[in-house]
This record gives sequence, structure tokens and C-alpha cells, in this order.
Amino acid sequence: MELAKITMRGQITIPVEIRKKLGVKDGDKVVFLEENGRIIMGNAAMVALREAQAAFVGEAERMGLKTEQDVVDMVKEVRREVWDERHARND
Repeated sequence: MELAKITMRGQITIPVEIRKKLGVKDGDKVVFLEENGRIIMGNAAMVALREAQAAFVGEAERMGLKTEQDVVDMVKEVRREVWDERHARND
């Protein structure tokens, strides 16, 4: 168990071992989440990444992407459409 003291301004220093476990360093942001009456602190970037991953669950299947080559082909198609759109405006 690690302890931290709260200053008069409501600030704390996160102990080194906790920072290592969270994977945070100077300038990183942490997030506080409430789950089942408990407050959980986490690495804000990792929490955002997990939420984004969860939001995309099933999207590849919905779009018919079954292989890595399907993804590569889709990226090429989107790039081609963007290229055509940008150059069509310049004509």
C-alpha cells in the first residue's frame, strides 16, 4: 500500500511505484473514475485508448474487413478518394 498526503491546495504527489505501475511520467494526465463506490485512478491516455477500442468492436466485421489486405485496400481507396477530391477542386 502506498500513501500520499494532500496539500492545502488539494494536490498530491503520486508515489514513484504507483507512477511506474500506471505508466505515467511528468506532464502526463491521470483520470479518476468511480466504479461501485470506489475511486480508481488511471493513466488517462490508456483509458482513452481502451474506450476507443471498445467503440470499434465489431466495426471491421460490419464493414466487411476480414483480412489485413482488406484494410490495406480500404486505406488505398480512401486515399484515392481524398486525392481525387482535393485535385478536382483545383481544376
